[in-house]
Amino acid sequence: MRGSSAACCAAPISVSTAKIACRNESPLFQFKILCPFASLTTTSIFTTARPFLSLSRSQPDKARQKQKLWEFNCATIPSSSTVANPSNDFIVVNFYRFVFINDPHEEVAKHLSFLKGLDIHGRIYVNEQGINAQYSGPSKDALAYVEWLREDFRFSDILVQISPALNGHAFPKLKLRYKPSLVQLEGGISHLPLLDPTMRATPLAPSEWRKRLKEVHDSNCVVLDVRNGYEWDIGHFHGAQRPDVDCFRSTSFGESDSEEAIASDPLANVDKEKTNILMYCTGGIRCDVYSTILRQRGFQNLYTLKGGVSHYLQNEGPVEWVGNLFVFDDRLSLPPSAYNPEDTTVPSSNPQGCKNILFANCYICGSQVSELRHRNCANIDCNLLFLCCMECVKDLKGCCCPQCTTAPRLRPVLPGNQRYKKWYMYRELEVQNELAV
Repeated sequence: MRGSSAACCAAPISVSTAKIACRNESPLFQFKILCPFASLTTTSIFTTARPFLSLSRSQPDKARQKQKLWEFNCATIPSSSTVANPSNDFIVVNFYRFVFINDPHEEVAKHLSFLKGLDIHGRIYVNEQGINAQYSGPSKDALAYVEWLREDFRFSDILVQISPALNGHAFPKLKLRYKPSLVQLEGGISHLPLLDPTMRATPLAPSEWRKRLKEVHDSNCVVLDVRNGYEWDIGHFHGAQRPDVDCFRSTSFGESDSEEAIASDPLANVDKEKTNILMYCTGGIRCDVYSTILRQRGFQNLYTLKGGVSHYLQNEGPVEWVGNLFVFDDRLSLPPSAYNPEDTTVPSSNPQGCKNILFANCYICGSQVSELRHRNCANIDCNLLFLCCMECVKDLKGCCCPQCTTAPRLRPVLPGNQRYKKWYMYRELEVQNELAV
């Protein structure tokens, strides 16, 4: 997701959503404002250089000025566009690309050089098969990195997913380095034909995915959730079976050889040549990786959700989706509205939105939970990620079981949506307390 003759146009608008389109009418940039400006003036200048978008505000509503929220959708911004962004709000950016990189260590050095001085935290991994990135930062810095990356023809059309980070950085620090596997899978992925598009599943646009889901019950089709069980626990597509997996590394769909494994494998005993398999994950990379494995195992009709669930929620809203979306950063989960705040559509089976979801149960007592957000066990040496009702949080002091409540290294019970800091922070606090005593 990275004109010869000059043309200039300016027009005042008073809307809460706007799109700037190029000559072929594909969207260049979309912005949404939850507290709309009284008036906006857009100036789009097409020259031999890049199109330029400037925003000016008139008659500001000072009472709401501090409440404004900018949400950027760069998923379809061509490489020829530059955006002047007046906001310093924090965002989280996700993208990946499978492409041959001759010297990944040199590539890492180039990226480190560009990011020097920018306020970027996250995980950016590079190897011979491409790049995989999830990072946070002020939108100005975060989008500058995307623009720089798209200047490279290998990444000029890369699909970028963006979501808000309302509490600042969603990652503790920047990790930009060479990594043998862009995603962790048993046995690694360097031997997989990831650079051959024909070996990966066919990507479906969100609108096509939505159409296919409505036809699932009338066709020979399997909706395959290529995530972990705890991700399914707080949100999933209708018709998707809960994955019996706690880590993607151990995913084994389609290779069941025991009765117990077959019972939990959605692909067990299906016709590999006739069954349509609709695969989805958060951002798309796990599906791309695992689809090559399924292709090698003889599965013919493989389809993935392009851009993953985050891209779908941004374009289609929560239709056919129920619950929240688990994310691998400090936010832990996001409601569908985080990706498309103006979409008021809710799943027909859940008219009250994301509250009181019937499938979400407390890990400890099994009761229904209304807060679709995981927490870590207060026992540092356990650190289990689990869903829990507030009664059990109080009864077990933030732990996942009675045994953990007597563990020697317990962290304090966290209220609300907070998340524990790194374990060594509490070890240092414990040492300080012992010295004080």
